[in-house]
Amino acid sequence: METEALTVVDEKRPSTYSLSATVAALNKALVKLQLVPISIPGSQKSVSPAIWFKENSPKNLRTRDFLAPSGILQNLFSNGQVPEDIKEEVKTLKSQGVLPFQKCVQTEAGLQVQVERPRVFSDVLSNVHLYTKATDTMLRSDYKVILNCVPLHGCRNLEDLSLSHLRAILVTSHIYEVFQKQGLNVLLTPAVINEEVKNILQQLRVNWPSRLCVSSSCDHVSFKQVLEEYISSEATSLDDIVQDNSSLPENVLHKVHLKSFIEKKKLEGYDPNLNIFLVQEENLKHLTELHQTVYECCSENPRKCTVIHIVCCEEEFKQQKMDILWRILDPLAQTVTQKHLVCGSVKATGSDPHIGGVQFMQVRKAQMKKASVMKYGHIVQGDSWDSIISTMTLATIKFEMLSTAHRSLLTLDLTEDASVSTKGTKSGAFVMYNCARLATLFESYNKSVEQGLYPKFPVTEALNYSSLREEGEWLLLFNYIIPFPDVLGQLERSLRDASGIRLTANIEVVCKHLISLSMDFSSYYNRIHILGEPLPHLFSQMFARLQLMKAVRNVFHTALETLQIPPLNQI
Repeated sequence: METEALTVVDEKRPSTYSLSATVAALNKALVKLQLVPISIPGSQKSVSPAIWFKENSPKNLRTRDFLAPSGILQNLFSNGQVPEDIKEEVKTLKSQGVLPFQKCVQTEAGLQVQVERPRVFSDVLSNVHLYTKATDTMLRSDYKVILNCVPLHGCRNLEDLSLSHLRAILVTSHIYEVFQKQGLNVLLTPAVINEEVKNILQQLRVNWPSRLCVSSSCDHVSFKQVLEEYISSEATSLDDIVQDNSSLPENVLHKVHLKSFIEKKKLEGYDPNLNIFLVQEENLKHLTELHQTVYECCSENPRKCTVIHIVCCEEEFKQQKMDILWRILDPLAQTVTQKHLVCGSVKATGSDPHIGGVQFMQVRKAQMKKASVMKYGHIVQGDSWDSIISTMTLATIKFEMLSTAHRSLLTLDLTEDASVSTKGTKSGAFVMYNCARLATLFESYNKSVEQGLYPKFPVTEALNYSSLREEGEWLLLFNYIIPFPDVLGQLERSLRDASGIRLTANIEVVCKHLISLSMDFSSYYNRIHILGEPLPHLFSQMFARLQLMKAVRNVFHTALETLQIPPLNQI
């Protein structure tokens, strides 16, 4: 069913360079040498071993951009020497998305190629807008994804909002924004009605539906009736039903045996201990909202719909029960694809290890204000600074929650000695600081234009990129601008490639991309004077560098949009 639901379409990609396409083409050039596929443990699939690797470090990028290590070449060629005709074939590779190569040489390290950099600078920076978009989705255009944020179903007030719940909410919101940028049809559930919870979501800049446009054709009362009919059909006698329900707690409607259904339907991937489910009224309300969401958006063809349950690990077992119960009660649930994305626990170290989500937000805001006062002094006051501190706090919280693989345990340092720095190189605040530096750069340029020091920015076609020879300039283009569409596309690829009921998605890649970009941009910005002396012979290089900075700024802003963090113009 999943294979049919996730059928991909062959659509022509935009004319952009792609690192993944380049590596694939390089591998293909040597794959014809009949490399033995490697079997993946626990899988029926096999893959060809990786041959080429993209370089990332400034040191290696001085001499090469891609490398096929000598150890691999020893297994492919006699004495590890690559024939000249194959070197020439590699150098002259041409295919959609493949970078053009300037040279291909063999050294002690292996076979290495270097990209034709001046041409790539020109091609990329002349089409900056193409590199700040996610790669087009390969899912069918009529395919739907529903993100079910499980903690919000039971969040009746702020006291219910734990740190683990906060993490799951932010993961859900980020996935939604990334899928939206890829053009996927994606919906959120459940609707949030509680005003206090809605206010917290607004503080987090999380856009969430307050109510669903639902059909009245089904409500939890009818699910209750279906449940009673199922209990009756499974029981061998009326005495069995009476005996099963005789000792149930007051708030439990029925006791449902799940194992027999799992075995009958031959469902795989679920916890082997799943069996008894004490069904309550709130469980049926949860299923009703799921049914209504699926019914409204894809009742005509539910096979083209995936429901992703984003759940804390503490509630994973219960959500698997809900999954099975939904299949039992609702025919729609037996045709949609269900996936479970599990978020690891969030622990806090400090005076109150049991701190809730709202209290955590308050602590981080107080720490950010304290750090700002220590750095900038008495000027930290007024509405403008309140807005800056709120944005910096938001960035700090989201980067803490979203920079780690979603299944990993997350530990938050809330001790009195812990501080939130505005310039710690691995924090959201550091990303925002560098985003503000870019804004200041362009503001300074525009003021200088008004003063007559610099000419107006020329049209893109008139720019000359031959002066971009600093290693930091190629580093920014090659490591952050060109790969950015693929970074945004990783979540959708995770969904397409997922097998079984669990979904593992690289939700941390956007934050890590921004953190690394911030460090390399900061190093470049501290070393290079982009706005030089107002001398005509320096303008060409200045404009080329400003165009590169525009591309960097666009990556910052687009990535921050997926995190729902507004960029700062000053700090």
